[in-house]
Amino acid sequence: MRYGMNKVLVVEDEDILREVIVDYLVENGYQALEAADGEKALELFLANSVDLVILDIVLPKVDGWSVCRRIRRNSGIPIIILTARSDEDDSLLGYELGADDYLIKPYSPRVLMAKVKRFLEKTSDTVEEMQISAGGILLNLGSRCVSVEGDPINLTHTEFEILAYLMQNKGLVITREQLITKLWGYDFYGDEKTVNSHIRNLRSKLGSKGSSIVTVIRSGYKFTEEQL
Repeated sequence: MRYGMNKVLVVEDEDILREVIVDYLVENGYQALEAADGEKALELFLANSVDLVILDIVLPKVDGWSVCRRIRRNSGIPIIILTARSDEDDSLLGYELGADDYLIKPYSPRVLMAKVKRFLEKTSDTVEEMQISAGGILLNLGSRCVSVEGDPINLTHTEFEILAYLMQNKGLVITREQLITKLWGYDFYGDEKTVNSHIRNLRSKLGSKGSSIVTVIRSGYKFTEEQL
């Protein structure tokens, strides 16, 4: 799929901000769906094949946290959160609920578009049907499916990227800085706690195989087939 054909759901209750985002998306060749409240956002998400969600937190009817949580029950598509608050707890809660990235208002629409393009190009450029298997975990780079001992699990976009990167570099120590650069680029606004949060969620979803992701003190992480 060409990234220019991707469909983006924009969930923002401020009309002017939503229109600006939609205009930028259309100018960059994306299809855009619009929702001014959480209820409409979930309705559109369920009725359409959406590739990425831009999600405001403070929304009428159903708040952004609830929308994020409900999307994550069935989908691992990228979610970029928009928030007017810079509280660290807000960003960490977003990551714990499965968000992939966030921007604090006011933000540059160009920065937002760069993040959208980065996420969707990664998804579109994946090598078809290339598989990685190690330690009872099977990861398919083409379909972006993951199974543990034959049982499928649902990972977010970022969790999938972290697992793929670690498995592709099995046995090597990958620093948090390397993960941040690989996943978000040099313009990332968060910190290492963001990586820790995603790793924690990923280990939980991998169940007994979560111990394959080993923390290397003061360095980073590595993937090993040796169960601890």
